[in-house]
Amino acid sequence: MSEEGGFGISLAEKFFGLITFVVGLLALYYTVTSASTLGAFTGFFSFLCLIVVVVGLVLMIAKTTE
Repeated sequence: MSEEGGFGISLAEKFFGLITFVVGLLALYYTVTSASTLGAFTGFFSFLCLIVVVVGLVLMIAKTTE
């Protein structure tokens, strides 16, 4: 089988992982800095933001196989 298009898919996955990671970090930052407004929901939203950060890290670290 040919490896045609393999590099582009891998690069797109890494780029999407970077974007997801940055968005997760920004969401986590704004969640933590507005903790007084969120009240009891701060932990819940922080947990959700951490999931997005971990997904971004996994996408950046994972190897694409074809």
